[in-house]
Amino acid sequence: MLVACDIGNTNIVLALFDEGRFVDSWRVYTDTKKTSDEYFVVFNALFREGGIKSDMVDSAIISSVVPNMTRSVEKNIQRLFHIQPLIVTHDVKTGLVRSSIPGELGTDILSNLAYAHYEKPDEAVMVVDFGTALTLSAVNSRGEVLGCSIAPGLVTAVNALFGSTAQLPQVELKLPDTPMGRDSQQSIRGGIMLGYAGLVDSIIKRTEDEIGEKLWVIATGGLSQTISPLIPRLDLVDGLHTLKGLSLIASLNK
Repeated sequence: MLVACDIGNTNIVLALFDEGRFVDSWRVYTDTKKTSDEYFVVFNALFREGGIKSDMVDSAIISSVVPNMTRSVEKNIQRLFHIQPLIVTHDVKTGLVRSSIPGELGTDILSNLAYAHYEKPDEAVMVVDFGTALTLSAVNSRGEVLGCSIAPGLVTAVNALFGSTAQLPQVELKLPDTPMGRDSQQSIRGGIMLGYAGLVDSIIKRTEDEIGEKLWVIATGGLSQTISPLIPRLDLVDGLHTLKGLSLIASLNK
């Protein structure tokens, strides 16, 4: 089996794949203050509880946008399974045109685009990832990366609003009943949820106008299921999309 690890700014996601088939996943809070030994205890407990023994895993892959965490997770994968994980960089095989990959493109976005192109090789595809940051990235039918737009994620925006204002409450993000709320919670939900839906729609349309063709649009990330009813242009919502991209990259680099 393969262990795929996606190290994000908010969470570390560990997932198991068996011959490309998703088996299970666990989510751990990203804390750069934790030592490698502390993470070992957490990872070991999760895998043991899931019934995963060291000899059941024969490969691993790590994508990280938190450089300070990469070595710690790599070391723990080595300790747990006695294997050397593949670290995703721009030099690994992805199925994309390597010369088209921007130098600063995050490896999570790289994984998103690799799987998007694999799934729809004859179309231009956009992946909208609702994570700590909202990222909208696109690849054309030739496997060339078109670029990426980045905005604060929905929760990041709400937290910034909550932290910078004296009278506005912390709000659970749910579909708003109206764009014009009559209390703080409904007002924030209307502004954030509908505002972000409009942002996504606008960037999809502007990208299509620029490239002169229709995009197939995939949504992923923690809040993709919540906000998807507000964005009719989404063709697919897949919370496992990034992890599937890691599994694909691992298979291409055997």
